[in-house]
Amino acid sequence: MAAPVPRPGILDIAPYIGGEAQAEGATRLIRLASNEGALGPSPRAAAAYQALAGELHRYPDGGSTALTEALARRHGVDAGRIVCGAGSDELISLITRAFAGPGDEVLYSAHGFLMYAIAARAAGATPVTAAETDLTADVDALLAAVTPRTRIVFLANPNNPTGSWLTAAEVRRLHAGLPGSVLLVIDAAYAEFVTVPDYGDGAELALASDNVVMLRTFSKIHALAALRLGWALCPPAIAGVLHRVRGPFNVNAAAQAAALAALEDETFVAAARAHNEACRAWFSDRLTALGLTVFPSAGNFVLVDVSPWGEAEAVRLHLKARGILVRQMGVYKLGHCLRITIGRREEMEEVVAALDAYPR
Repeated sequence: MAAPVPRPGILDIAPYIGGEAQAEGATRLIRLASNEGALGPSPRAAAAYQALAGELHRYPDGGSTALTEALARRHGVDAGRIVCGAGSDELISLITRAFAGPGDEVLYSAHGFLMYAIAARAAGATPVTAAETDLTADVDALLAAVTPRTRIVFLANPNNPTGSWLTAAEVRRLHAGLPGSVLLVIDAAYAEFVTVPDYGDGAELALASDNVVMLRTFSKIHALAALRLGWALCPPAIAGVLHRVRGPFNVNAAAQAAALAALEDETFVAAARAHNEACRAWFSDRLTALGLTVFPSAGNFVLVDVSPWGEAEAVRLHLKARGILVRQMGVYKLGHCLRITIGRREEMEEVVAALDAYPR
């Protein structure tokens, strides 16, 4: 008998596999494979989450109204430009499904986030990559790769997994070179960690243009990854499109409540940023002293070239045997590298000690 057959291209998708969260036999885990917040969530966010235990039978506010209005006040924008989603992953998928399809192309840099290709193929579009320069998105290469079939350009800034970033001026140059019919999506998931002076998260372009969307998330500096919450700043017309294609209750009530509390806890966010900045610099220096190459990063992780010591997978397994979970980068065509999240200082000290003990 005939069986249901998925659309062409669906079976070509390699499912996204997140960082490991378990290690057999380990009595204590140091989880540094998924760029999770080192300090955990704000205590105020955790309390807001727990307070909803008696309301689990209630549907959430389908428009995430209170959260949307709080985000609008915080960023000085019209609430009608903000769309919330179940993580920025959902928003990437919604944008792609709404603006690209069979015969269209979705463009991003060579080592860009895996979800861009997955979303493109799921929509029936063709993912296209442009070469990077020094593991950094190359504006000229991206513009050269634009064709009449290009519908969306995704730019992760800072980029995951490389940690590299483009200046605000370079992002403006990229946008200026795109046809008005091409949507530029600036994925600024790690924006709150950035401290370099020439960075821009894309909000200014999203407010001034009809073809720019900025994405943000509560999974990283706010450490609410388990609740799945992201948001998009859009031109009004694009916000209207996303509201038409999103699920009616796509953001759960606990996520909305926790995010509201996290947004208000500016002291906690500042502490998380300061910790990341100091610990990332210390960790990078220590690994460099061990003879490894640590690429500059503006996020809460570093990309480390371990090839001088042999196979990256062997190094990863050495760490895993000691209960330390990091991410191998072969799927990003960076098989000689490991991506290591910045955790607490004592965790990073254990990573340094474990690497120093690696036979070489």
